[in-house]
Amino acid sequence: MTIIETKHDVGTTAPRSHRADLKLEVIVIPVSDVDRAKVFYASLGWRLDADFASADGWRVIQFTPPGSACSVIFGKNVTSAAPGSAQGLYLVVSDLDAARQDLLARGVTVSEPFHGGGDVHAGTDETYLFGRIRLSGADPKRGSYSSFASFSDPDGNGWLLQEITTRLPGRIEATDTMFTSSSELAGALRRAAAAHGEHEKRAGGHDENWPDWYADYIIREQAGQHRNG
Repeated sequence: MTIIETKHDVGTTAPRSHRADLKLEVIVIPVSDVDRAKVFYASLGWRLDADFASADGWRVIQFTPPGSACSVIFGKNVTSAAPGSAQGLYLVVSDLDAARQDLLARGVTVSEPFHGGGDVHAGTDETYLFGRIRLSGADPKRGSYSSFASFSDPDGNGWLLQEITTRLPGRIEATDTMFTSSSELAGALRRAAAAHGEHEKRAGGHDENWPDWYADYIIREQAGQHRNG
């Protein structure tokens, strides 16, 4: 789930013992040509989970993006939505440049990186989280949640890549910290290494307890907490 920062309280959190888990696991996207869509999503490197059909014309295909707990489904007689009408489908990535290069290498047309222009009511670009203004290039400060790129499937269903490196406070509980792919963990280790290098400069020498420092940094970063020192 993609989140942007607001100044408003979004509600209270129920005690864990009284809360039922609600796991978003499937999104249905409308397509006009099932086989064409299957070829496209396979070309993205997504995992094919199922391709079922029946004699009455029903067919369902399921793909799962790498590292995702949520899958996409399309087919025949699975949705009444118009083909291409699914827009604003967000794929969260830890490295926008690497994600773009992977898609480009697979022959997918991907936009250049862009970031928000501030006024959510102006502009002529297609609406996304930050409005209708898309300024060229990744966010200059490379702030988490702030850099994007976009692409579409053959029917025009719209996907966006959103770079997230540090979660907002409270987004992930420290006790639930996890990584869903080796590349995601590698990115966290690289950021921890860079931060630890600055830590050693301030300390004036080698830190023998760097494994504990790394672990604490990574957990705090994913939970949206910032470590000092």
